[in-house]
Amino acid sequence: MENKKLLKGFSKYSKEEKLSKIADWMSDPGIIEQLKSFWHQDKRIQKLIDEFSENTVSSFPFPYGVAPNFLINGKEYLVPMVIEESSVIAAASNSAKFWYQNGGFRAEVIGMKKIGQVHFIWSGSKEKLDYVFPELRAKLISQTASITANMVKRGGGILDLEIVDMTSDMPGYYQLKASFDTRDSMGANFINSCLEEFAFILREFFAESTYFEGSEKECQVVMSILSNYTPECLVKVSLETEIDSFSNIDNELTANQFVDKFAKAIRIAHVDVYRATTHNKGIFNGIDAVALATGNDFRAIEAAGHTYAARDGKYKSLTELTLQNGLFSYTLTLPLAIGTVGGLTALHPLAKLSLSMLGNPGAEELMKITASVGMANNFGAVKSLVTKGIQKGHMKMHLMNILNHFGATEAEKSSAFDYFKEHKVSFSAVQDYIEKIRAVSVTK
Repeated sequence: MENKKLLKGFSKYSKEEKLSKIADWMSDPGIIEQLKSFWHQDKRIQKLIDEFSENTVSSFPFPYGVAPNFLINGKEYLVPMVIEESSVIAAASNSAKFWYQNGGFRAEVIGMKKIGQVHFIWSGSKEKLDYVFPELRAKLISQTASITANMVKRGGGILDLEIVDMTSDMPGYYQLKASFDTRDSMGANFINSCLEEFAFILREFFAESTYFEGSEKECQVVMSILSNYTPECLVKVSLETEIDSFSNIDNELTANQFVDKFAKAIRIAHVDVYRATTHNKGIFNGIDAVALATGNDFRAIEAAGHTYAARDGKYKSLTELTLQNGLFSYTLTLPLAIGTVGGLTALHPLAKLSLSMLGNPGAEELMKITASVGMANNFGAVKSLVTKGIQKGHMKMHLMNILNHFGATEAEKSSAFDYFKEHKVSFSAVQDYIEKIRAVSVTK
């Protein structure tokens, strides 16, 4: 029996035809105008957005905000952030303001190395591979020179090549592991182009080498792909101030009491995986928002960060706290493969605007900025948790979303904001309040 819902050849339809197919599939003709209402008014920009992806029928707007007062290595920044979660930009801004007055963020890039692999199956021994590897390595470098030439001119390119023996995990399984410096580019396309050429050279080398016999001349390349785990593309952010700087951080805690609770919260994030996950998610609230604003791949960034958090065999906090000689020293270290040229950074109008707002940084500077915002969000979250609790501030920011859910008018919103200055915000509390003021309005 034919499935009438199966949309054959959908990608070949025009945009208007795709909309019609969606309307038919949903039995809702009104969906066409609803999706069209989110098209950009500038047709050239909408066409550009359409071509970023496949089967595009509309756009999905996200809030684009800015966090001011970031002082990073003595330089001031106004940081663009794209995120829908209430309170994230507010938390980043509040933390930035506090640290602006207490020394700012210190950030350094520890490394820029990225990894790619050719995974292959071969019947010979590692000793034989090691013997021929100098010759193979020379071919891999020389025969990809046309691909790497421009990157080499910018100071990057292939850094190293090695054969990794994985036969203890899978019979005949080896890797050609390559490391790269992609300069200001995130580098995924460059790395993958090199790797696919490596795969061709590898197969050819085994087939033509007189050193190998029989089945050794056959090499099965399983796949050639970069790794999003970049433990040697690292950035470190540090916050340091005297403990006394926290004397006014909370009405109910002294500076020492606040720091003691803060330290215990960080320790918990090191010993408990449930807390560690949420602790690190708070870091990526800020990092992802900057990545989105600058056209970078937040999914790759998150994957690398969470893997790095588990590098010792147990998932734990990405931050470290040291208390010594009256100083509060808080650090964040994480892998951050991010770029300022190529991809969406060069094409998306708002990504280009974001980079301009940041002073058109190179990749290393953007790594420092992005990680600093992640640190700001983490500090703000932990500070709230050990003082007033996270819900008070979060729900105040979420109040507008709840009011919009109930279709509140501007007058109702104004009244609600006044009321909830002194009352706890919850979905049910806002619902009750809106119903009450509407009932009063009806009786009048």
